[in-house]
Amino acid sequence: MYVLLLMSILATAIILLKLYQFYRSGLRQVAFVDGIVSALQHGEHGRALQALQQQNSPVARVLESAVRCGADPAMSTGDVEAEVSRVGSAQIRNLESWLRGLSSIAHLSPLLGLLGTVTGMIAAFMSLEQAGSRVDPSILSGGIWEALLTTAFGLTVAIPAMAAFYYLEGEVDHVRAAMKDAGIRVLRHFGKTPHIDSRDDERIEDETHGL
Repeated sequence: MYVLLLMSILATAIILLKLYQFYRSGLRQVAFVDGIVSALQHGEHGRALQALQQQNSPVARVLESAVRCGADPAMSTGDVEAEVSRVGSAQIRNLESWLRGLSSIAHLSPLLGLLGTVTGMIAAFMSLEQAGSRVDPSILSGGIWEALLTTAFGLTVAIPAMAAFYYLEGEVDHVRAAMKDAGIRVLRHFGKTPHIDSRDDERIEDETHGL
């Protein structure tokens, strides 16, 4: 129970920390992308970079890299793609930090609760055996409900932790897709859009997670 209590506190801390991080990053605020593309189409690269520097969104960091690299004539399409993918991967890793720990808590909590139930049942039956012929039903019933309490507490920790994990993971996936879409729109302006073979599923998957 003490271990589960510690895990519940840790899970709550992770959830609150990630929600605050996502809120500060403005993950859902991608309306500025249209303005950036419009500025680039009018040749206002400086204004586009200045507008991107004022944004906290991870998408803005990727677009800033795409604008700088795309405007550099010395960089080939492959070099631009690699650099933009590097920046995007760094942003995604930052968003995904601690999510694996939250997932571990969600998966381990029910198992720890079940372990507590099993050990509690063993202790209850040992007490029943030691009582011999003077069997008191309250000994067994009391031991059983105390043992089952750990499973209930484990599930109480696991269910909200798992729900929060899937929600946060969905937000990261949304940002990943927004990065790819916005990055392609900007690179298309510079004529350095990476070539994607629709038959190469593995490459598409890699570029999706990279951007």
